[in-house]
Amino acid sequence: MFNSSLPFRGGGRRRLAEASQLSIRAVLSQAWGPTAASRSRSPFRAGFWTTALLLAATAMPAHAQEMDPNMPGMDHGAMEPVPEGDKGDFFPTEPIRASNAQGSGTSRLPGNEGAMHGLHLMPGGDWMVMIHGSAAAQYSKATGPRGDDKLYATSMAMVMAEKDTGWGRIQLKSMMSLEPLMRHDGYPNLFATGEEAYGNPIVDRQHPHDLFMELAGRVDVNVSENTRVFVYGGPVGEPALGPSAFMHRRSARFNPEAPITHHWFDSTHITYGVVTLGASTPKLQLETSLFTGREPDEHRWNIEKPRFDSWSVRATWTPTPDWALQASHGILKQPEASHPGENERRTTASVHYANDGLSAMAGVSAKTHSAGETSTAWIAEANWDLGAHHSLFGRFENVENSELFPNPLAPLHDTPFRVSKLQAGYAYRLPLGDSPFSLALGGSLATFFKPSALDAAYGNHPLGYTLFLKLSLGD
Repeated sequence: MFNSSLPFRGGGRRRLAEASQLSIRAVLSQAWGPTAASRSRSPFRAGFWTTALLLAATAMPAHAQEMDPNMPGMDHGAMEPVPEGDKGDFFPTEPIRASNAQGSGTSRLPGNEGAMHGLHLMPGGDWMVMIHGSAAAQYSKATGPRGDDKLYATSMAMVMAEKDTGWGRIQLKSMMSLEPLMRHDGYPNLFATGEEAYGNPIVDRQHPHDLFMELAGRVDVNVSENTRVFVYGGPVGEPALGPSAFMHRRSARFNPEAPITHHWFDSTHITYGVVTLGASTPKLQLETSLFTGREPDEHRWNIEKPRFDSWSVRATWTPTPDWALQASHGILKQPEASHPGENERRTTASVHYANDGLSAMAGVSAKTHSAGETSTAWIAEANWDLGAHHSLFGRFENVENSELFPNPLAPLHDTPFRVSKLQAGYAYRLPLGDSPFSLALGGSLATFFKPSALDAAYGNHPLGYTLFLKLSLGD
């Protein structure tokens, strides 16, 4: 969710910003003790603490800074409230986003997904800068012959600048991760497939994200009072295909594991070379993209050459702030390096709901390779915030996957198997004083359903679990 609507107008923002002078040492000491960062030595610790320090560094005094005005302990007495009807996705006075929030790329989510409160800087010239991010220390373990365990760190930092103009709006977006510090084959995630590492397809693991997850811009031009046309694009971005990426959906807010259906729904969220054209009203958005179909390679520190050889279309309807529905279709040219010469047709549809602490989504996807094989996937997930500190979350997935045995000599090579994953978890949320930082401590447990033909490879009843400690800048 890139929605960053602010519940106070400009004068209130600046007064709040002047009051928010934070200290890196105070925040980190409150979380882990004053010497925690000095103990970092391993790639796991280096990745986690480097990201934590980068997040904390953004909280140092700047030209103007802002914290979540709803945070406990904040004085609202001098604030200027925004009228009830103003629910924009960055500037609250824009009615064009009254019923929706902005997800990853150009995707939309329900308006009730709400603001992602981080730091808001006012550098001048009518620009606003929003900074948000997270770093998580995680331990995952899966049972069975293909099971594995690993202690690792995931991370994401996002900086977005926006300027409201007399004729529309300008956005500049960047998102980065230090996950390339981990091994190329990532971390354990039974029945997940997609991309390559060390010359082999990745199976039963989740690949790490690239250093550059987004480097893009968007320009909106007002056509009428409630209609805009826009262009979005950049060297790294997300085409108009599928729902908002899982890490930006509030329904997956605390879920520490990537969906095993990721490469059926939202695997294009890191694409090297994207251009999107669209038109939007408060309740409807239509868009089309030209982009690079090939998935990122295992060398994740660089920016890959754009090809602009694939296309997609998407329609999103947000009838009320509670709901968002999307349908999309795309043609991807040779997306998988392990299947050279094979193109893919992908069709997705999803529905998203958000209201009163509950966020949920359900989706279906079908992808057909040029060889003629079609596989389908289903997903349903939810996050329920129970008050100020407790959250429950869960996910159910079902997918037909023919990539579980990539070795051409394996008897089950290219055989499709329909498998399901049921996952449930809990997170305890802890704000760190009056800072914009918070901690979440929790875990999840997963069980799997599969045909008996997979017992020799996965065991009769494989299980998996993940424990996590997540530091977030903003909500």
